Amino acid sequence: MDEMQYTKLTEVFGRWKADILESYLKSEEIDVVLVQEAISHITHTTSFAYVQVYVPKESIKRARELLKTFNAAQDGDEDNEDE
Repeated sequence: MDEMQYTKLTEVFGRWKADILESYLKSEEIDVVLVQEAISHITHTTSFAYVQVYVPKESIKRARELLKTFNAAQDGDEDNEDE
């Protein structure tokens, strides 16, 4: 059996957030696989569930740096909402 080529980058709450992160990483030319477990996943995607984000092992360092930027931008948006 071949060694797994992907590794877990993070886990986020909400499919919408996972989709945004996926788009961001793909725009930086990093492949992404999203894994969301839901009983009813066959008929529809649950919006409010945890989603695991996987990237290729060779891209993990860069993906972690981009994740820091992504999270900082998210935190900045929350700070601006209070103003």
